[in-house]
Amino acid sequence: MSVSSTRSSGEDLDELESVSWYHYDLSRHAAEALLLSNGVDGNFLLRNSNKGLDCFALSVRAKDSVKHFHVRRQFGKYSFGFNEFPSLQDFCSHLANQPLLGSDTGNLIVLRFPYPRQVEEPSIYETVCVHTAMQTGRHENDLVPNAPALGTKEGYLVKQGAIIKNWKQRWFTLNRNELKYFKDKMFVEPIRTLNLTECSAVQFDYSQERVNCFCLVFPERTFYLCAKSGAEADEWIKILRWKLSQIKKGR
Repeated sequence: MSVSSTRSSGEDLDELESVSWYHYDLSRHAAEALLLSNGVDGNFLLRNSNKGLDCFALSVRAKDSVKHFHVRRQFGKYSFGFNEFPSLQDFCSHLANQPLLGSDTGNLIVLRFPYPRQVEEPSIYETVCVHTAMQTGRHENDLVPNAPALGTKEGYLVKQGAIIKNWKQRWFTLNRNELKYFKDKMFVEPIRTLNLTECSAVQFDYSQERVNCFCLVFPERTFYLCAKSGAEADEWIKILRWKLSQIKKGR
């Protein structure tokens, strides 16, 4: 790497430090946990991506899920969506105008409020009143970190009925180890919640004479679902398989 390119990257990083909603190396998992627990619909933040030095992710709260979009920087210019911005200031000004984004799922998201890196916190701590070991003989190696994988996703899929084999469009949401489907997007109560810890396989399906179809295999039933495109079906399969792999690892 040349001296000039190193200096340019350093200057760009110094420039990003002035952005109050740039969260440095915040992970995808932490971004989802933060926005889902404390954010509102339309909240967004910028963070470093694992794709490289000049690659970032814009994480956006979209109702009950978090979407992640690529932001790339090259020679001081920022590329996002279909646009290229000549400076960081121009990129931030674009976001200040609350752009409407359409993702691969067909969902529309309005970027409304940046989520700040620093939030005021009360200087209050609990006092320890009881402190005793519940087990003995354990050591440092027995401290195994554990947190449920988030990996959220939502969108419309067409589902085959259980008894009458007709197909109906349903709104699906994936959060933690639960896949819920609703009559439509505006409904609060799901028709059913599928516990992915009971799912044995997720795979493309070619038996239903429908395109972009995949299935989830459960002990009592196989659920057949169809996406609007092959790319969307592939995205659902990838994240569902990732969920199953995390479940097998005990996460």
